[in-house]
Amino acid sequence: MMLKGTGASDGIGIGKALKLTDQPIVYEDVKIADPAAEKERLHAAVQVFCEKNEARAKQMDASGADGEILRGHIAMLSDPYMLSQMNEQIDRGTCAEKAVETVCDMFIAAFQATDDALTQQRAVDVADIKKELQKLLLGIEEVHLDHLPPDTVLIVDELTPSMTAEIDRAHVAGIVTERGGRTSHAAILSRSLKIPAVLGVANALAQISSGEELIVDGSAGEVYTDIDDTMRAHFAAAQKRFAEKTALEEKYRGKPTATKDGISKKLYANIGSPKDLEAVLAGDAEGVGLFRTEFLFLDRSSMPTEEEQFEAYRTVAAGMRGREVVIRTLDVGGDKDIPYLNLKKEENPFMGFRAVRYCLANPDVYKAQLRAILRASAYGNVAVMVPLVTRVDEICAVRALVKELQGELREKNIPYKEDLKVGVMMETPAACMIADLLAEHADFFSIGTNDLTGYVMAADRGNADVSYLYSPLDPAVLRAIQHIIGAAAKKGIPCGMCGEAAADLHMLPMLVAFGLEEFSVNPSSVLSVRRALAALDSVSCTAVAKKVLSLETEQEVRACLSDLQMEN
Repeated sequence: MMLKGTGASDGIGIGKALKLTDQPIVYEDVKIADPAAEKERLHAAVQVFCEKNEARAKQMDASGADGEILRGHIAMLSDPYMLSQMNEQIDRGTCAEKAVETVCDMFIAAFQATDDALTQQRAVDVADIKKELQKLLLGIEEVHLDHLPPDTVLIVDELTPSMTAEIDRAHVAGIVTERGGRTSHAAILSRSLKIPAVLGVANALAQISSGEELIVDGSAGEVYTDIDDTMRAHFAAAQKRFAEKTALEEKYRGKPTATKDGISKKLYANIGSPKDLEAVLAGDAEGVGLFRTEFLFLDRSSMPTEEEQFEAYRTVAAGMRGREVVIRTLDVGGDKDIPYLNLKKEENPFMGFRAVRYCLANPDVYKAQLRAILRASAYGNVAVMVPLVTRVDEICAVRALVKELQGELREKNIPYKEDLKVGVMMETPAACMIADLLAEHADFFSIGTNDLTGYVMAADRGNADVSYLYSPLDPAVLRAIQHIIGAAAKKGIPCGMCGEAAADLHMLPMLVAFGLEEFSVNPSSVLSVRRALAALDSVSCTAVAKKVLSLETEQEVRACLSDLQMEN
């Protein structure tokens, strides 16, 4: 039997299933007579939570995983706003367990209501915090994963960072969950630990028995039960081929990125915070093509100061040691619930008051960020990228602000990069249509294929009913990408891509043919993309692109490019 889910971490895992089910959290919602004592009980649990998770974070760092995810949990729970809300509940006579549940559920609902995958992930984080804190309050023992039998395949409802911290990587052959996707922390952690993982398998716990032999295909997103000798031999061979492929990719570490016929390309990485810097360097990326700055504004009760922003940007700029760092200015709006910004609830936030629209309408907020970026530019090779541009006057207004702030810093003898590049994130149909006009005012383009695909196809990828429309291989999206790259080339400015399509091996021949200069991908994808580019030549890619652009449907395009990939 084959169970289908989302392939979240590549590779083949063969082993025996171990189902993990959490002990239910049951407590009596009693009225508290002594709020001060109850708050003390809560604060003691919070202290234990922080100490335990810092120890786990160090353990994860040592194993090659991302301990900063758990440090993020500590920061969230330590935030005065969250704790004050819990204390207020207790002051009303609510027990600590209920106070934790009420406040955490409020945050979870707010995060789940957004259409942004990064923000939605915060809901999973808060749910993990809630569960662990309630367990501490109730004295419930944690599930430990540090003493597992060899070749264990973990079957869980949802893999949380707190669970992952204790995983014995040497004994875990695969991970299967009922919930989660490629952007979840479970996926990120699985990839960092190099454990094959398939997430979002419906009813996995009910359909799989503990001790049953399983095959986990993390690349295809498939889990196989009822294994016979033929299947075992087939996937063992696939497992060997994957290991060989990984070894081949390692041979490209330290090598320049170029096509088979010697056309140089830039291969950068996308990051969400300074904690990702280590992964960028370990992945052998040549720069940072997208530094998302929203992490500074989320999960807190007040606006980050200019100094806080400066330190974050400076850390990455200096850490990249002269390699380019493209910092995207604040991409926040009605789809992200940030109470202190006082954003209005919008029926369609993705087409509402967000990103550059919000920033230009709130110059104090924007100036603080731009000033922090300018100051950080003195410590490295920094550039600025403006999201959701739809009009020429928007990029002109940003450039004017940058020039104004440079003058202020000059007067104060504060160092900054004089020739700071200001580019446009090309992710709207409007930007595509006026790409030639925007190129007159931008120092570079970077195509955000995630939003561009959604906007061009008028399809929300989170909506299952229309998800079939969401594909960068659709002829309409391919033509939009081609047009943007062509407009940049005509003006003589560089054009990169920082959306997921930049790492899609099916897409690479098209992007080479279109003349894309910079590919910005997940740090873990750098070597595979470099290897794939090295196998392509521009003449063959141009011939493929000519054929693909004559096709009428996404299915035809995908089939054509899949055949090409198999040939290679």
